[in-house]
Amino acid sequence: MKYRIITFGCQMNKSDSERIAAALEKKGYKPASKENEADLILVNMCSVRQSAVDRVYGLCSKFKKLKKRNPKIKTVLTGCMLKKDKQKFSKIFDKISKTENFLKYQPKRQNNFTAFVPISNGCSNFCTYCVVPFTRGPLICRNHQEILKEIKNSVKQGFKEIWLLGQNVNDYLDKPKMKNKEGINFSKLIKMINDIPGKFKFFFISPNPKNFSEELINTMAKCEKFGKFLNLPVQSGSDQILKKMNRPYTAKQYKKLVKKIRKKIPDINLSTDIIVGFPGETKKQFEKTAKLINELKFKLAYISKYSPRPDTAAFKLKDSVSFREKKRREKCLIKLLSS
Repeated sequence: MKYRIITFGCQMNKSDSERIAAALEKKGYKPASKENEADLILVNMCSVRQSAVDRVYGLCSKFKKLKKRNPKIKTVLTGCMLKKDKQKFSKIFDKISKTENFLKYQPKRQNNFTAFVPISNGCSNFCTYCVVPFTRGPLICRNHQEILKEIKNSVKQGFKEIWLLGQNVNDYLDKPKMKNKEGINFSKLIKMINDIPGKFKFFFISPNPKNFSEELINTMAKCEKFGKFLNLPVQSGSDQILKKMNRPYTAKQYKKLVKKIRKKIPDINLSTDIIVGFPGETKKQFEKTAKLINELKFKLAYISKYSPRPDTAAFKLKDSVSFREKKRREKCLIKLLSS
């Protein structure tokens, strides 16, 4: 029997797909190079953007054609999905499975250089535009010993880059089982990773600026195996929009944080995430974002045009910025970054 995995979304989903592949191969499946060669097609979906959900719906006609040729083909859906989407997809796919069912398996890596290692799942921050708390649930952290064991094995296998994954990595905390003992927070975890023997670099995505501590900055600076790259999502340069997004920091606080990081780690490469056209974002508020981008000189920025997502708090707000204007603002930021 052969399987084919179709993955949508972020590195977290790609990491999940590596574990899904390992689970299927343990059950006797072998990878298929094309969908029409597979006995099982598994789609690992993402719900962060509506466009990603629409792409999964777009596969349905393709699956119908495949099933006409081979009625025995089974289709399975997993990944991040809202309740309303799950109900609709249950009429299309043969089975819907929880991603957690596969996380106990050691991953089948997609290459021999980069190992993606999830350190947590879910998020408890409830940014008003984000569906992650509704699709993956609240933050749950992996045991630090399991993480270290996986990284040690990856290093022994020759992987040169280790990427720690989480919806908010710096919220990581492996709580102690006994009272009066300290838990392992993210700073302690990366110190332990840095102490693992071998030639490798580690990176992490993505932290939240709200609780990016002095302890973490100092630890990063001391870790010679830290890859000197940091994605630090700001999302907006307007305090009013940040408040609407439930991002509990101001543009001034964010700039101060960047200054601290660059002072401690002068050769660090910084990138960020930006959402343009959030409900109610005026041109003046967008200009504050453009000013911040121009001032902080990021190496890279991942720019998203706001799209309403059901179940989020922002979904109740009027999507007042036209698509054309969102596109203009996106182009403006891209031009700033390339100048």
